[in-house]
Order: sequence, then C-alpha cells, then structure tokens
Amino acid sequence: MSAKSEKPGHDGVDRRGVLRCGAWAGAGLLWTMAGGVASGTVMAGSAHAATHGLTFVQISDTHIGFSKPANPDTSATLRQVIAQIKALPRQPDFIVHTGDITHLSTAQQFDDAHQLLQELRVPIHYIPGEHDTQDEGQGREYLSRFGRGTRGDGWYSFDSHGVHFIALVNVKNLAPGGLGALGQDQIAWLRDDLRHLRSSTPIVVLAHMPMWSLYPEWGWGTDDAAAALEPLQRFGSVTVLNGHIHQIQQHVEGNITFHTARPTSYPQPAPGAAPSPGPMVVPPEQLPRMLGMRKVTVVPGRHELAVTDTPLAS
Repeated sequence: MSAKSEKPGHDGVDRRGVLRCGAWAGAGLLWTMAGGVASGTVMAGSAHAATHGLTFVQISDTHIGFSKPANPDTSATLRQVIAQIKALPRQPDFIVHTGDITHLSTAQQFDDAHQLLQELRVPIHYIPGEHDTQDEGQGREYLSRFGRGTRGDGWYSFDSHGVHFIALVNVKNLAPGGLGALGQDQIAWLRDDLRHLRSSTPIVVLAHMPMWSLYPEWGWGTDDAAAALEPLQRFGSVTVLNGHIHQIQQHVEGNITFHTARPTSYPQPAPGAAPSPGPMVVPPEQLPRMLGMRKVTVVPGRHELAVTDTPLAS
C-alpha cells in the first residue's frame, strides 16, 4: 500500500542555506542553487557519490494509453525507464510516481500501468495527476487501486530513514485558469501531520502540479500553495518534487527547493514557448533525450541532496 510507513532510520540530515544537487549524466554536473540561481561544475566520479543512505527514484507522467504522434507507444518508453531502474547498481528503497499514471483514467489503462510497474519489484508510492481523475467517479478508479488507506482524495505521509514524505493531491477541483488546488481540508491535515516533527527533520513533498507559480498563464502552479508551504517554513530541509509540465525546472524559495521531472511519455513546450501547453512532437531521435527518470539520494551526515536526472538517451 502506498501509504505504508517504513521504519525511521538516521535523523541527522539537516540541509540549510545552499542546496547542492547533482544533475549527473556522463561526467556529471554539480548544481549549486542559491537564491534561485543555478551554477554548475563538472564532477569527477560523481556516479560513485552517495552510495549509502536513502535512495529513491521518481518517475512521472507515464500517460499509459496515449498513442498520438508525440509518442505512439508510451508503454514502450515506460518499459525502457523500468529497464534503466532495474539496471541501477543499487536498487532504490522505493519509487515515487508523481501522477498522470494513465491518460484517460480507464480501468484498462490503470491495469496496464500496474502490470508494467510491478516489474520493478520495489515499493511504489503514488499520487494522482489530473489525467487519473477523469473517470465518472472522478478518481474512484485511481483510489481503488492506489489510494487504500489514504485520506480525502488520496493524500498521505510516510517516513523512511529519518525523512518525512508528504504526498499531496492538487489536481481535484482546479482553481480558475487551471491552477492546482489543495483545499482547506488537506491543508489542515498537513498542518496536523507536521505538528509533531522536529524542525531538523528532512521533508520531501510530492505533488503533481507545481507548488510554485511556474507559469500561471498555463495553469502551471497551485492556487493555495502558499497556505500549504507556510507550516514548512520552520524546517531546515524541504524538497518538493512534482511532474505535470513534462520537463525539468528548478526553483528555490527560502528553505524550500522545487524540482519538476521529465516524463516517461512525451515532452511539452517550455513555458510560453507555444500558444498553449500540450504534447509536443519532436524528431524521433530527440524524444529519448526528453524522457527519463530521477534518482534522489539522502546521505546521513551530509547536507546535500543528490538529484540525478537520467534521460533515456544522452
């Protein structure tokens, strides 16, 4: 079950001030994020860094059932990502899927996605995307498969290796302009969930739609994000991982860092680079470079969070 708690381990990861994130591919880059500005330097041997502690993989926007020219076979590209994960030198402690598992929320698409993803043979924690809540029950198909034991529309939290994970749902009852929305009940639950935690506890928030105003003109943001982020201000280490926009974007606000993820399905245009968002057709040889996965490692005793974004092809 996605909301199952894992035994807490070390609790000594307290990341303050500058966040270093390694966007590692090939030789690798060490990204230093300060005040929302990124600078990078080549890292030697970065592939061997951070071999202990908690490691998990983020995948997003698999859109099983989509078959248009932007990617005629999203199951095939998901299989390639699954193969990449299974080939990792160390298998992750778990997977997080940040939504849009399916394209049209049909029972068959959920079944197909589940059959593919269970090949990973590690626990998977899910949240829904807006494409997972289009059935007549407005998310009942998703909840019946992946939402048992969760609250409301599917939100929950769990702990692993001293890190507290919060899985939010911001794709129901969208705000004007298509912006995401959490709602008062979920925000109240979040405040209560955080109440007992020490400020030194590392926090990872999972959401589908961005939790900052990335590009409100396209609905790329969450209308009531500020109310949800306010109780997180007292924590020294807060990382927010989301999908939805089908590309990598990074942002920093005070103690909170935000990362969007590549999809496994199809790309979308950069913010404002097209009349509207949506599936973007690229030459076939370019598509594998725009799809992929993310590995995140938290190492006890080190302040940096290692974020490795790996495309299907470099």
